[in-house]
Amino acid sequence: MSFHDFSVAKINGESQALSSYRGQVLLVVNTASACGFTPQYAGLEELWRVYRDQGLVVLGFPSNDFGSQEPGGEAEIQTFCSRNYDVTFPLFSKVKTKAGSGQSALYAYLTAQKGAPQWNFHKYLIDKEGQVLGAFPSRISPEDPKLRAAIEQALAHA
Repeated sequence: MSFHDFSVAKINGESQALSSYRGQVLLVVNTASACGFTPQYAGLEELWRVYRDQGLVVLGFPSNDFGSQEPGGEAEIQTFCSRNYDVTFPLFSKVKTKAGSGQSALYAYLTAQKGAPQWNFHKYLIDKEGQVLGAFPSRISPEDPKLRAAIEQALAHA
């Protein structure tokens, strides 16, 4: 099984097969609009702009699991991200990331691979074949040299 075996709903409600990202490095992030880490949207957008031509895609999964910090609906989330952080990387419909009833199948897979998010803006790095390379907690910002080195290493692998 790999990340590419899942399908999810995009923020506009359309279904998205994650196999469409085969051959690209992915940074999967559970996001929230009213969190102390929300300014990381700017750094995530910068990562997307800097590395997308090399094969990185940032994928944002809004979640209301931690502190009820993502209470809005999809349209509200998309407007917030666009207006405040000029987000252009792909966003998906809200998901439940915490283990238990209602947890998204994708997050059940990610959690089984590299542990569960402890808060918003937890990041999973996925290789070109859909395998989870690592996880980075919320306190690791998009600008952190460790995260950038891991992204660059994943991009360098054929």
